[in-house]
Amino acid sequence: MTLNEKYDVIVVGGGHAGCEAAHSAATLGSKVLLVSQNLETIARMSCNPAMGGIAKGQIVREIDALGGMSGIITDKSSIQFRMLNKSKGPAMWSPRAQCDRKKFEREWRIALEKNNNIDFYQDSVDSIIIEKKRAVGVITKMGVNIESASVILCNGTFLNGLIHLGKKNYKGGRSGEPAAEGITKQLIDIGFTHGRMKTGTPPRLDGRTIDYSKTEEQKGDQIINNFSYLEKTLIKDQKSCFITYTSKEVHDILQEGFESSPMFAGRIQGLGPRYCPSIEDKIVRFSEKERHQLFIEPEGRETIEIYLNGFSTSLPEDIQLKALRKIKGLEKVKLFRAGYAIEYDYFPPTQLKHTLETKLIENLFFCGQINGTTGYEEAACQGLMAGINAHQKTKNKEEFILSRSDAYIGVLIDDLITKGTDEPYRMFTSRAEYRLLLRQDNADIRLTKKGFTLGLASKERLDNLNKKIEQTDKLIKFLKKQNIEPEKINKVLKKKNSATVKQKKKLFSFLSRPHIKYEDLLISKELIEFVNMHEIEDNAIEQAEITIKYGGYLNKEEASAKKLNKLEEMVIPEMFDYKKLHSISTEGKEKLSQIRPKSIGQASRISGVSPSDINVLLIYMGR
Repeated sequence: MTLNEKYDVIVVGGGHAGCEAAHSAATLGSKVLLVSQNLETIARMSCNPAMGGIAKGQIVREIDALGGMSGIITDKSSIQFRMLNKSKGPAMWSPRAQCDRKKFEREWRIALEKNNNIDFYQDSVDSIIIEKKRAVGVITKMGVNIESASVILCNGTFLNGLIHLGKKNYKGGRSGEPAAEGITKQLIDIGFTHGRMKTGTPPRLDGRTIDYSKTEEQKGDQIINNFSYLEKTLIKDQKSCFITYTSKEVHDILQEGFESSPMFAGRIQGLGPRYCPSIEDKIVRFSEKERHQLFIEPEGRETIEIYLNGFSTSLPEDIQLKALRKIKGLEKVKLFRAGYAIEYDYFPPTQLKHTLETKLIENLFFCGQINGTTGYEEAACQGLMAGINAHQKTKNKEEFILSRSDAYIGVLIDDLITKGTDEPYRMFTSRAEYRLLLRQDNADIRLTKKGFTLGLASKERLDNLNKKIEQTDKLIKFLKKQNIEPEKINKVLKKKNSATVKQKKKLFSFLSRPHIKYEDLLISKELIEFVNMHEIEDNAIEQAEITIKYGGYLNKEEASAKKLNKLEEMVIPEMFDYKKLHSISTEGKEKLSQIRPKSIGQASRISGVSPSDINVLLIYMGR
């Protein structure tokens, strides 16, 4: 059977990557088909019910600034908001929201169904239709042929997924859902290299059986922010999370089950996430620690189900329950579902272009865990970029690529395709050279004009951005010209242990000091009147303060980024023969021939390519 309608883009998989891919391509004007083996599980939060966190929060803001949906959906489904790392500099501030799992799914489904360019089809995709090394459609498990101009694979953990629980294992993409088979073999036969990775999830608990009085309450922020720059959704009646700890007794019980552990018995071949290890892994790797922190996180407003963050495990159920009942507050706990590990196929991302299109097959795009990443946010931003570029390619438009100085999204994609990964990749602020430029507060300034030019970000978003920029500039100019008398400001300076002054000075000069905040300057009646008269909004005030306080550092990073971008502009021909460069090392030739970097800048970041190899390339390109 063949579906009569031909699509511009077929998106395979309805997880976070698939949702953003379908939304972006459809919003730009492509006719999109979203194929999922279960349409009831679109945008399911397979692991913890939260979005954002260190570096991940910046990614969600970037998705939103470009016109994606993850920020809006998170705001609509949030039950708690926290700005992490607020005690550190603004480059480290990272928004995080606890979400209502079911509401998150519903809001995504509603958003996608409102887009008339998206069709839905429930089935599993067994293979890709390929003609003359071009993806031209898919064949489903039920034998349905569907034609398209491009295909985006967002398979998550479903490719040959194998679930492990103690000595038991069974095929599955996640608990209660079948694995996807067929695609891996086809891609290997075509010539793709592949590997295995693993991830895990903690047990889900019955919240009625937890004694919260024995735990530490973790409330949300009093001042609630949003992920989205567009819509303002305040959380009413935030729900708390709670903190408890393991102990030596708990560790001893868990070790009883190590002989049944699929990880230690060698039944799991794939590497797990280094930065989100299982509780078994923590006990072994950090044997000097007598306890590990655990977060008791609510799954939503209308459920008693609890997610135990930090207790990911694949040990037998009886060992899990026995250990849990030795944790403070969980002495009488009941399980909804035991934790488990899942092993799945991935394809090393060095086989992709910056657009996330595969090098071997034209118009075939990979995004999410198929590329070796872990995390909703990492998957979502790849989906957004793959959706944009699938649309651009099929409509003969210019490809859309973000550089490392543009966004964390640019850092993530460049890391993946240039360096590859042999363990689940997670984004951290430390991965970015220019993290002071890539803050969560300025993602709109960096990216909304780009999104608007594409046709993804709305006119309303652009208007909001222009208003913010105008108000920020206006406030900075005022602070540069408005004086304040020493008798007023010295009271503040003494309290802050900052040097006092003997004559009038500009407000700007005081805000430049590390320990002086904008709120400290509100002793100036003129400043209060100016802000009220011009209706300066909080986001513009925050932007002005960061610009003034970190101006010197920002200028240095911008200058450094411009130097880097010069190397990015030095394009290497796609079919360049590296073997003819005799002065380049053997390893350098092999890596350059395999990855085929687009520019000298990308070549310089390839592991195994030395600075002297780059000098040879520069000399050759100069000629």
